[in-house]
Amino acid sequence: MAADLYGDIEPSPKSSWQGYLPGLAIVAAGTLAAAFLSDHYGAPLTLMALLIGLALNFLSADTRLTPGLAFASRSLLRWGIVLVGVRITFGQIVALGPVALLCVLAIVALTIGAGILAARRFGFDTAFGTLAGGAVAICGASAAMALATTLGEKRTSQAQLTMVLVGISALSALAMVLYPIAAHALAMSDLKAGFMLGAAIHDVAQALGAGYSYSKDAGDIAAIVKLTRVALLAPVLAIVALFLRGDASRAKGPGIPWFVVGFFVLAGINSFGVIPAVTAKGAEQIAAGLLAAAVTATAIRSPLSQLLEAGPKPLFVILAATLVAFLLALGAALMFVG
Repeated sequence: MAADLYGDIEPSPKSSWQGYLPGLAIVAAGTLAAAFLSDHYGAPLTLMALLIGLALNFLSADTRLTPGLAFASRSLLRWGIVLVGVRITFGQIVALGPVALLCVLAIVALTIGAGILAARRFGFDTAFGTLAGGAVAICGASAAMALATTLGEKRTSQAQLTMVLVGISALSALAMVLYPIAAHALAMSDLKAGFMLGAAIHDVAQALGAGYSYSKDAGDIAAIVKLTRVALLAPVLAIVALFLRGDASRAKGPGIPWFVVGFFVLAGINSFGVIPAVTAKGAEQIAAGLLAAAVTATAIRSPLSQLLEAGPKPLFVILAATLVAFLLALGAALMFVG
C-alpha cells in the first residue's frame, strides 16, 4: 500500500480537508527534518527522508494519520514525478539510444522469468512467480496489485499478494540505500549510474530518490528509465491476461498512467527552451520537496512488521528476482550505456 501509484491497492481515503492535516503535518515535519540534516551534513535528502520515515513507522497504527499519509505517498508522488519533467529534455531521452531501450525491455522480461523460475524452485506456481517477478521488474507495489487483479483470486491469494507488497516495500527501501553505494564503489558515470538505478529499483519514489542522491544528472536519467519501465505495465498486463488470466472480466489493467504522460509532456515543452529559468528552478525545488515527502510517507506506511509474520520462502522469490534485476541492470549499464 505504501507505493500505490494507481490507487488500486486501496481506495483513496475519503476525508475533509481537515482530515488530511494530521498525516500531512507528520510528513511535513519529517521532511523538514530530513532537509535540515541534508543541508547541514551533506547527506542525500531522499535518504534522510527514508530513514526518518522508517523511524516514524510506528505512527502508521494511528488511523487519524491515514488520509494524510495516503495523500502524501500517492498524490504528492504523482505530481512530483510530473514536475521532474521540467528537468528533462528529449535530447537526454534520445541520448540514451535504442540500445538502452532494448536493455530495459530485456531486463523487464528476464526479471519476470527469474521470478517464475525461483517460484517453481521454492514450491510456488507460475502465477506467484509472475506476480513477484512483475512487481520487481516494473513498478513495485502498483504492478503487484495490477497483476494480481489480472491473474484473479483463483491463481493468487490475498496472503501471497500481501507478502509481495511487504517484500517489495522492504527491498525497494534497501535498494535505495545500497545501489548508489555500489555505483560509487564502481566509479560509474552519471549516465551509467542513472540507468542502473532506474532499471533496477522497484518503486518509483525509491528509484528517483536513489538517482538524485547520486547526482542531479543521474537522477534525470533514472527518472527516464524508471518511467519507461512503468509504461511497460500495460503491455505486460495484456500478455498476462492472454496466457494466465484467472477471470476474463478482471483482465483489464491500467494503460499508461497520467503522471507518466505528464512527465513526458513537460519534458517535451522543456526541450523547446520556453520555460523560464526561474520557473524551471522553482519547479525543480518543488519536485524535490514532493518526492522527499512521498518517500517519508511511504516509509511511515510500509508494513514492515508483517515481514516477521510469514515464512521466508515468498521473500526468497522476491529476493531472487531483485538480484537478477540488479545484475542485469548493472551489466547493461557497464557494457551498453554511455
